[in-house]
Amino acid sequence: MDKIFLHGMRVETLIGVYAWERQQTQALTVDLDIGMPERATLADDIADTVHYGEVCETVRRELAGRDFLLLETLAEYLAQLVLDDFGAQWVRVRIVKPGILPAVRETGVEIERRRSA
Repeated sequence: MDKIFLHGMRVETLIGVYAWERQQTQALTVDLDIGMPERATLADDIADTVHYGEVCETVRRELAGRDFLLLETLAEYLAQLVLDDFGAQWVRVRIVKPGILPAVRETGVEIERRRSA
């Protein structure tokens, strides 16, 4: 299984259920594992793969202009964004909301989605 990954991407978005969480954007850490097209390893051409710089830029731009109540909804949004906008065959999205609970280093969600046949 060939993949492109972006791990530890820092993003800012408005997220949370509680009023105190929604007073300002929060920093999240996003990990993306993206299934590469098979042709990506056959030619030395950026057009034959998923451009990870564009993925990163798109994710940051989209999240800066949106708000979510749940990490689960945010993860689904990112998964569909990568599948639809970048033609990935599959994607794994992991989102960490650091320091949100006392004595817990990381809280988050992880989902995997595949392109519909």
